[in-house]
Amino acid sequence: MKISANEIRVGMLLEYKSDLWEVLKTQHVKPGKGGAFAQVEMKSLNKNTKLNERFRSSEYLEKASVDEIKYNYSYNDDDKYYFIDPKTFEQIEIQKDVVGEKGKMLTENLEVILSIYNEKPIFVQLPNQITCKIETTDVALKGQTVSSSYKPAVLSNGLKIQVPPFIEIGDEVVVDTRSIEYVKKV
Repeated sequence: MKISANEIRVGMLLEYKSDLWEVLKTQHVKPGKGGAFAQVEMKSLNKNTKLNERFRSSEYLEKASVDEIKYNYSYNDDDKYYFIDPKTFEQIEIQKDVVGEKGKMLTENLEVILSIYNEKPIFVQLPNQITCKIETTDVALKGQTVSSSYKPAVLSNGLKIQVPPFIEIGDEVVVDTRSIEYVKKV
């Protein structure tokens, strides 16, 4: 589907220079002299490289047609994650490098959205927030200022995050899956 350079938004997938690109940043600029343009920072999903490109407002780009399907996480082995379609019970496998660090946040039957391009899964979108248990954390020192002092903690899934001083071992906390940061105590 062709879109104007003015319609490019963060998170969009574009087909450009015979590759698939995810838009990371976009800025629309209207200089005092000359025509308006869009300055776009993109990341290749296949080669894992970045590209800064400038598109005139009159240019058209090809938006990638991506199917987004809900799946439930099932299990993983040494190099793949396995997901099941809750409607058809069809199983799909994805390489661990496609999922990345966020794979540690997957729990059994967690509902995720898989982006599929040309019948190949390219992206896994987790729910915005998940609940995790604190495995280890430092003891809070009395007299520390609460507003600015965070302490390191390790979650039960192995991820390391920063938490407020009142969080203790065994507490359950909500973690933002996009930034992998503490949100609140459950």
